[in-house]
Amino acid sequence: MDFIELEAIEGLRWSWNSWPASKSEGSALVIPLSIMCTPLMQFNELPVLSYDPLICSQCNAVLNPYARVDYQSRIWICPFCYRKNPFPKSYIGINENNIPAELFPTYSTVEYQLGKKGLTLPQNSGFNLSQGFGNGVAVSRSSSFSRMGSFSSSNSSLPGLDRTGLGFEPGPAFVFVVDACTVKEELRVVKNELLHVIARLPENALVGLVVFDSMVRVYDLGFTDCLRVVLFSGERDPEPEQTKELLGIYPIKHQLGKTSTIQKQGFLVAVSEHEFSITTAIEDLHTSSQPIPGYRPLRSTGIAISVALGLLEGCAINTGSRIMVFTSGPATIGPGMVVDTDFSNAIRTHRDLSRGCAPHFKRAQEFYKQISQRLSDSSIVLDLFACSLDQVGAAELRVPVESSGGFMMLGELFDSDQFRKCLHQLFMRDDKGNLKMCFDATIELVTTKDVKICGALGPCVSLQKKNSSVSSNEIGQGGTYMWKLGTATNKTCIAFFFEVGDEQRVQPSSAFFVQFITRFRYGNVEIRKRVTTAARRWVGNHSPEISAGFDQEAAAAVMARLAIDKAESKFPQDIIKWLDKTLIRFASKYGDYIQEDPSSFRLSSNFSLYPQFMYYLRRSQFIDVFNCSPDETAFFRLMLNREGVVGSLIMVQPTLFQYSFDGPPIPVLLDICSVSPDVILLFDSYFHVVIHYGSKIAQWRKLGYHRDPNHESFRKLLEAPELDAEQLVAERIPVPKLIKCDQHSSQARFLLAKLNPSVTQDSTYADGSDVIFTDDVSLQVFIEHLQSLAVQG
Repeated sequence: MDFIELEAIEGLRWSWNSWPASKSEGSALVIPLSIMCTPLMQFNELPVLSYDPLICSQCNAVLNPYARVDYQSRIWICPFCYRKNPFPKSYIGINENNIPAELFPTYSTVEYQLGKKGLTLPQNSGFNLSQGFGNGVAVSRSSSFSRMGSFSSSNSSLPGLDRTGLGFEPGPAFVFVVDACTVKEELRVVKNELLHVIARLPENALVGLVVFDSMVRVYDLGFTDCLRVVLFSGERDPEPEQTKELLGIYPIKHQLGKTSTIQKQGFLVAVSEHEFSITTAIEDLHTSSQPIPGYRPLRSTGIAISVALGLLEGCAINTGSRIMVFTSGPATIGPGMVVDTDFSNAIRTHRDLSRGCAPHFKRAQEFYKQISQRLSDSSIVLDLFACSLDQVGAAELRVPVESSGGFMMLGELFDSDQFRKCLHQLFMRDDKGNLKMCFDATIELVTTKDVKICGALGPCVSLQKKNSSVSSNEIGQGGTYMWKLGTATNKTCIAFFFEVGDEQRVQPSSAFFVQFITRFRYGNVEIRKRVTTAARRWVGNHSPEISAGFDQEAAAAVMARLAIDKAESKFPQDIIKWLDKTLIRFASKYGDYIQEDPSSFRLSSNFSLYPQFMYYLRRSQFIDVFNCSPDETAFFRLMLNREGVVGSLIMVQPTLFQYSFDGPPIPVLLDICSVSPDVILLFDSYFHVVIHYGSKIAQWRKLGYHRDPNHESFRKLLEAPELDAEQLVAERIPVPKLIKCDQHSSQARFLLAKLNPSVTQDSTYADGSDVIFTDDVSLQVFIEHLQSLAVQG
């Protein structure tokens, strides 16, 4: 079974593609029943329909290809609850040869373009299918996707309608929060990049500017006579209502009972009307404090975020908004404070956190948890761009950034390609000039009654909405069938967990269904709804179909998320013990062996890689936090918690390719034995891309052989990994750090730290090749121990 091809159709990876028909058998699988869902995955063929979906009146499932249709009576039977639903009048022309796109057998995923106000077109249009299906589309069984095209929702609002007093429909809002303690050269780079961002924003985008050091300054960008700011103390967190009052933001009632606050203040202004004042304010930014030897700058990051949030809350933006923080150091005063100003008090380490010796950590976490709730309530995204040689407090900020779906970048300097590429990629626009951003997303699950929803792990927040499909067994964000995301990209992935219901025994070989309904606001502020409906089959207990449907890559990604979720409240040693016990149970259940005979142990091909994934997960930076700061660990875990299966596995078990004169590049074992003097290795750990030159290759390069026309093949050999590395760096966000190093150099540690230590300082068979100085066991020894424990029953 090709699980990657299935993902390309559904956007889903199932840990088990066939589910047992009883709850007890489902619980005994060791690896939980789960689905890695990329709700907005980019498909080659995605029908975009400009009308509202038909929804089941009982379970709220959307009409899909698995529904049974009675064309004579013009009703459809929901496959989830078996409710009979009538088709509206606009479907009058429906028949076996003229069906809407959502019933087309190959379209398990469709997207509805609801328009800016979500107008319901088919029910009121009065058009029949032959006339265009009510501004939508009709598809015959013989038609191809190319005949469908896409459909505009421009008719959903009247031209020139002014809803806010701005004279146009407002777009997404961006509040830039800039650290004024940043040194002059670095602040200059931030200013230049912000000016580039302003130049690329759509004309209807709204912009605000907040600058902070020991005080927080909110710029009145609508006041054109001079630069005017409102000051907030950096030591006290104002209440949201207090922020609105100090900024002079008061809701104004209009006709039809609508509320607007944008037109009466200048703290959040449209680019089209105030671009000059915005650019003037940004150009006027300067480093505000002189460093005092022995002391950190006074930095009120927490209050700056709270004030920016209060500004957006007061303006009641319902088209999506982001708070983008640019900082170069930790908060040293006020709520959210990470460390004291005195350099003699070092910033917290993992050891300090485990011993309870980080006096500000818990208070800062509590403060940012409150910020997280406010962000969720208002559908606001928090992004963090932190460039510093020291920590900046990303560990404390992880919760609001992750729960809102925001972007986090940790770097050393703003004056780097990494920062520029990340910021540029975030503000990419599509062919129509719309920002490739999605805001205010919700994901709703509809399941067959025997499938119970346990929860989700990823950049989402539980909305605590319950129905009969919600299980009492909660995993991660549980107790609901609906989750909220501040934003999502086409790579955002969420792991959903399920269990088999115990109300009644289901019939083996019968089908069950799971539907993912993702509602979001696209960058041009129109509302869309993407619906993915997937079907699988129940199978009998101990059926060979269960093993045949096991996706070991998806299972490894799911277990990695479960591990880092547990790591938030447990010590690394406890997580490793849990992973080991789970792996032993897994091997004992699915291995073929003779009792008490380790040499007889075998795993079938679709299980054989899973122990290897767990070996590298145990050694990864997600679990083993040695030599990592709390900020780095928070960043690594945040990225793993939103990346899809392929990206997650690269993080856990990096890829290694060998380049030589013998032929094209080939994948090689992630092992110290792959290091050789006469080859080049390209190593990809997702966060780092390393080009490792063997000692002979490095020597020839230093002698300049690649510049000699007689050694053209050597020049091409040097170029090949560099071209491939550039492609990896260009396609990935955040941009990984590119490292070029020679064998035996200090930078080679980025590669050696991840390799399997099959040859160490204690090896008796080392033949002069490279060794790894470590006390860790090798993969071979790990597998031998696993076999010995698994066959004990």
